Amino acid sequence: MPWDAWLTATVVVALFAVLAFTRAAPDLVFVAAVVLLLAIGIIDPAQGLAGFSNQGVITVAALYVVVAGIRETGGVQWIVHHLLGRPRSLMRAQWRLTAPVTLMSALLNNTPVVGMLIPAVGEWARKYDLSVSKLLIPLSYAAILGGTITLIGTSTNLVVNGLMLDRIGQGFELFDIAWVGVPVALVGLVFMILTGRWLLPNRPSVRAQLEDPREYTIEMEVAPDGALVGRSIEEAGLRHLPGAFLIELNRDGTILPAVSPQERLRGGDRLIFVGIVESVVDLQKIRGLWPATGQVFKLDGRRADRHLLEAVVSDSCPLVGRTVRDARFRNRYNAVVIAVARNGHRLPGKIGDIVLRPGDTLLIEAGAGFQAQTCNSRDFFLVSRIEEAATPRHERALLAASILMAMIFAVTIGLISMLVGALLAAIAMILTGCLTLERARQSLDWSVLFTIAAAFGVGAAVEATGLAATLASGLVGLAGQDPWLVLVMVYVTTALFTAVITNNAAAVLVFPIAATLAQDLGVSPLPFAVAIMMAASASFATPIGYQTNLMVYGPGGYRFSDYLRAGIPLTLVTALVALLLIPLVWPF
Repeated sequence: MPWDAWLTATVVVALFAVLAFTRAAPDLVFVAAVVLLLAIGIIDPAQGLAGFSNQGVITVAALYVVVAGIRETGGVQWIVHHLLGRPRSLMRAQWRLTAPVTLMSALLNNTPVVGMLIPAVGEWARKYDLSVSKLLIPLSYAAILGGTITLIGTSTNLVVNGLMLDRIGQGFELFDIAWVGVPVALVGLVFMILTGRWLLPNRPSVRAQLEDPREYTIEMEVAPDGALVGRSIEEAGLRHLPGAFLIELNRDGTILPAVSPQERLRGGDRLIFVGIVESVVDLQKIRGLWPATGQVFKLDGRRADRHLLEAVVSDSCPLVGRTVRDARFRNRYNAVVIAVARNGHRLPGKIGDIVLRPGDTLLIEAGAGFQAQTCNSRDFFLVSRIEEAATPRHERALLAASILMAMIFAVTIGLISMLVGALLAAIAMILTGCLTLERARQSLDWSVLFTIAAAFGVGAAVEATGLAATLASGLVGLAGQDPWLVLVMVYVTTALFTAVITNNAAAVLVFPIAATLAQDLGVSPLPFAVAIMMAASASFATPIGYQTNLMVYGPGGYRFSDYLRAGIPLTLVTALVALLLIPLVWPF
């Protein structure tokens, strides 16, 4: 190999070592590797920065905006309540999540499926006290397995099919590869769920580690003619809120303590909850439920444009020694107190009757200007905004869902590309008011986007220096003249390169080598093409092997080694199933 190929190999090995044995941020490591390759002249700027203009990276960025539109209109809560439901165990939770994802990914592009479910799975895990790290890798793996079932399940299958048509004028029909894809997906799902308790990390999310222990008492009212009227406490999703419980129900002045989960709600019911601040955020997002204080509806602007904040009362605050009602808090600050905590504990009773003291923590609903207005004020020691606490725009939920479905349908039938579909849907979310421009900007996960983009630069170096072609030829050449051994080496080679460069690039690189070997051996190229499809799609061993793996990297709190531990055994199991079945379905 030339010197630049050896240097590239050294950089790639060092990159993997840093990711595997340190906790360095993946985006920093990948960008540093690209900068190093640029500095020593292995790649030029066009190659190193090509990932930042790559269609896949831009598509993922646009999908973040689309998913934010679904989240801001309450779609995430609907998915948690209706689609995922209430699991009785971790294993059942994994099955309820992965089975429908696998089916959806067989016919839909798996990237938007994963993007849509990441926030829903995070909320679902918190609601039922599940480790999110036990769920997000299975989410990505299930989407990848679903992509192996049909020709349109992943773009790699289409790329290989196109290469087949160009080379021998023969390709595959939509469900041809299902003969192998379905068994691979089933075996992969069963293996993943049965071994998940040992192979998947049990790691709390960053939010869980920083969870605020302060407790509040909050009174919520069932909206007349709202979505909750006529539903039981359990059906409304009010029984298993994380960190909160319903202590009583006030109906027309009659107090109902120890409320039964089967109690039917009526318009005007007042529900008294006790819980931490995260639970108050959850209550704010439930459609048909609003704070019982009528002061909230006297504030300026729409509720969807307001925020929840916490403010600590100072000893110089003019409200000290007065009740919230007498202090005329809303008139003074254009904000409403919806709960009060003292020394970290809840204060019972009506909000308006609480006498404020220095050090009290107020939970406040206010417009965007409250924090700027009080940042230099001596009335409060500290004012902090609670993230992800905006009230969903439920009235636009159907519109947001329609935009998402239209995007998926148009992409699935081939009317537009995934890139164009994602960009159009993102713009539609903003223009229709499902999402503000500010929230759209905040929805972008720049660490994931930089990691994916920089990975393209590293892959370009592996290809441009001839390192990939040299290794591929050498590995496949080890098999000799036995067609089945050649098939195994084609699979292994494709899988290895998919872990380093993109799956499409790996398929394009290995296919001509495999086709030439099939011609020299005098056997059919079809089994080799299917092996490349399976190996390039079923990439589980590294986070850079497939973009959905990278998408769940940060939200799951994962490390590089987590993918090695969970992904290598799954790769071996699915490879064994595929390699046993491929020659039976497509003989040499």
